[in-house]
Amino acid sequence: MIKTEICELLDIKYPIIQGGMAWVADAELASAVSEAGGLGIIAAGNAPADWVEREIVKAKEMTKKPFGVNIMLLSPFVDDVVDVVVKHEVKVITTGAGSPGKYMEKFKSIGAKVIPVVASVALAKRMESAGVDAVIAEGMESGGHIGELTTMALVPQVVDAVKIPVIAAGGIADGRGFLAALALGAKGVQMGTRFVVSDECTISLAYKEAIVKAKDRDTVITGRATGHPVRILKNKLAREFLKMESSGATKEELEKFGEGRLRLAAREGDVVNGSVMAGQISGLIRDIKPVKEIIEDIISSAEAMLKEINTFFEA
Repeated sequence: MIKTEICELLDIKYPIIQGGMAWVADAELASAVSEAGGLGIIAAGNAPADWVEREIVKAKEMTKKPFGVNIMLLSPFVDDVVDVVVKHEVKVITTGAGSPGKYMEKFKSIGAKVIPVVASVALAKRMESAGVDAVIAEGMESGGHIGELTTMALVPQVVDAVKIPVIAAGGIADGRGFLAALALGAKGVQMGTRFVVSDECTISLAYKEAIVKAKDRDTVITGRATGHPVRILKNKLAREFLKMESSGATKEELEKFGEGRLRLAAREGDVVNGSVMAGQISGLIRDIKPVKEIIEDIISSAEAMLKEINTFFEA
């Protein structure tokens, strides 16, 4: 069985973490991933603290295995969300959109493992100095908010720059991607898009089917002009957004235009006018299946490939 220090650090069976996706990653999905041997994550996003608390309580009822909460540090409710996470002694906290340094003392008071998402070597080094336990190096292949470096380029540079474990994210959906990440020096992987297209994910079926139908070039990056680029599937919203950007729309106009669009797609099923956040790996995903099957397929195929590699070198 493939085990790394991430398994020991997070007390999980497999070094696979589910991405913290706003409007997508709730208690149902998180508990399913944890039950299957990975680490499930509840995404706080911009949700108020009472919603986050309900999901934490629900997840504790659905699984006795470890799960985490992703905290978006730019959320207007971030202070209250942190207090809820501390109150319920959540053992793993992933963060995005900033540094968790302000809250590290609170997190460490409950023995939580803190793992920020980073998109550059410089940020990874700053996070290590802040005392985090690991980092998630996320390449621009990912869905949602992205950086500028690809996973293939980013991960080994971060691995070389820090002493703490590195988890690879972006463009990973099967055993091949999983093994490739380990070969780059990562101690585990984080996957988002692959878990979106699972039975236990509670978003609209239309959102999942849009990913299943997607081909290799069916994602596009929007929001560059705002300074916060986002990868989504091509649709009417994407075309209109890009048109506004090219015509010189202001940051405020673009942000207003994009407001509420993720919820529209994920929860209301409008994949024409909503923001269908998904990674470039969408073109590789061809089915909707249980989380347990997704994880077991990845691990079994990775182990089979390792045997083939060993045989090759022994020959």
